[in-house]
Order: sequence, then C-alpha cells, then structure tokens
Amino acid sequence: MNIMPNRMDRGFYAYQQEFEQKALEVLRSGWYILGKEVSAFEQEFAEYTGAKHCVGLANGLDALWIAFRLLNIGKGDEVIVQGNTYIASVMGITMNGATPVFVEPDENYGIDVEKIESHITERTKAILVVHLYGMASRMDKIVELCKKYKLKLVEDCAQSHGACFNGQMTGTFGDVGCFSFYPSKNIGAFGDAGAVVVNDEKLANDFRVFRNYGSEKRYHNKVVGANSRLDELQAGMLRVRLNHIDEMTDEKIAIAKRYSEEIKNDKIILPKLAEDATCVWHQYVIRCEERDRLIDYLNNFGIGTIIHYPIPPHLAEAYKYLGHKEGFLPITEHYAKTVLSIPMYNGMTKEEQDFVIKAINEFS
Repeated sequence: MNIMPNRMDRGFYAYQQEFEQKALEVLRSGWYILGKEVSAFEQEFAEYTGAKHCVGLANGLDALWIAFRLLNIGKGDEVIVQGNTYIASVMGITMNGATPVFVEPDENYGIDVEKIESHITERTKAILVVHLYGMASRMDKIVELCKKYKLKLVEDCAQSHGACFNGQMTGTFGDVGCFSFYPSKNIGAFGDAGAVVVNDEKLANDFRVFRNYGSEKRYHNKVVGANSRLDELQAGMLRVRLNHIDEMTDEKIAIAKRYSEEIKNDKIILPKLAEDATCVWHQYVIRCEERDRLIDYLNNFGIGTIIHYPIPPHLAEAYKYLGHKEGFLPITEHYAKTVLSIPMYNGMTKEEQDFVIKAINEFS
C-alpha cells in the first residue's frame, strides 16, 4: 500500500461536479479579476469566521506582510512571534523592516503565553500568533497583554480555518486575521490564494486599496500598493469548498480521533490540545526522538511523512543577520528535530488509517 502524507485529488473528486460547474461558470462570465465571485466569497468567509470584513488577496504571505505594512509597523519596531513556525510568518514581519522577537512554544505547539511578557520592550509594537497545525492558540492571556501594553495583534491562521478558542474563531481576536488558501489547506484553492479578516471598516478599505496597486478608483492611485488580488476563478473554487467545510473538518477530526485513541507506542508523543481550544487538524503531528529511523521505517511500508518544519526560522540562512545561534531556542530546536506529520487528508480510507496506525504501533 502506498499512502501519501497528503492527497488533494480526493478532495477534488468528492465535489468534482460542483467544482467543474463553477469553473465553467466563471470562465464563461468573461470577468476574471475582482468580480462577483470575489465579493461573494469575501462576504461568505467573513460570515463564517464571525468577522465584519474579509478582503481577498493573492496568497497568505501577502496577507501577513501587507497587514504589518498597513498597521504601520516597520524599521525599529519589534514583533513577538513563536520560534516554531513556518518562515512565512517571520517574513511578514521582516519584509517591512521590523525585527522578529522569538518566544518558545508550549506543549501544544502554540506560543507559550507565560513567556511573552518578559520579551516586551519599548520597541514592541505587535504580537503575531500562529495557530500551528490547525490548533487554536491560548488567546485570552494574549489579548490581555495586547490591551495592557497597547500592542497590535495579528493572527496567522494559514492552517487554522475554523479552529476556535473558547468558542471564538481564530482570526477574529485581534486587528487582522491572515489566511492562506494554498491547495493543501483545509479550505484550499486550486492555486495560490489568501485573505484577511478584520473588524475595522477603514482598515478593510485600506486592504482593498492596497491590493489593487493602491487604487480605489481606476487610474487614481492613493498609495504605492501591490498587485495582490484574489482572482475570480479561485474565489469561485473557494466558495464551493467553503460550502462543505463543516463536513470536511468533521472528517479530519474523526481521523485524528482514531489516531489519538489507537496509536499506542511509548516512542511516540501524540499532539495535545490547549484547554478551551479546538483543532481542525491541518496536520496531525507526532514527535519521536528517533524520527529519522521512524521515517525510514514508514517509507519501507509505503507510508509518506513530512517534517513541519526541519529548520526553525531563527536558524534559517535568510535570517543569519539576526545573529541567533543553535541553542538560542532549545524547545523550538528540539521540536524541529523530533516533529513528524503523518498522513492526514480528506478522503483517507479506513484501510489507509488502519495501515498507518498498525505500522506506527509496531515501530520498535
């Protein structure tokens, strides 16, 4: 049996007729940029998250860097972010000239809220929370800190579409919620796509202007903006996906439940949710001190895995200029050496799940 770590084709075939019908509808419309599909998706996604406004963008990285740009965070400013994240989170900060200040994660892979305050300085302007692997982070203390120190709060929700903390959806706690709709995400497009959700009407309009060359009216450019527009075809595909998100999420939750209940191996550390948090299981991430041997072992059974992520941003060559050396973030670095994402995707059969569970349980 050959089991890939992720499969996007099955998610397509599950709703093939709807996707193809929508694609033809958009293609035949003759309108491909900033039309009715984008407007409809923005309204529907805002309603889904509970935010007042959604603005579609070209991708998740654009959502991040434009967010910090419009919040006027740049050179000389510091942004607190967890160490164990994908490098795009940090790029959103540094592309504006600001400095990332790294904080260790907790046992749930979110930022350790108990360690944030000691990193706040007079230069701190924002906290960037990353809801990693689809797990909602502990937001209550973070919101309190932002209010106490008058900090901006940005959420990286690239992997947490639909995850909640204390009943409130990720992306709606702070100033901006940033989303990626890369094809592998829980709400995935068929190419690059992204969005932000905000509650402030002026900020939402600033995003709309900035994404379209800084233009509110054609050929009238208010600011030097960017070309970061969610296109009509991807918006249409996302509307189909959004219409089925609850059943797709429930399917992943069911797979994760099986893994959590049936994987029993002392060498394997299973993921654990924070209190009052939910997870939409973008990835199911285990930890193993003998990870490389486990990868080879699973490969021999045809079971694919991915490491999310093998090099923490503070040790990336791109951020060598920050001066951080190995040992700077021991928990983050230990996670990078031990985490492993096992197969998790919509359309995964019971037989495939059984095979993965049995193989991991027999690893010795």
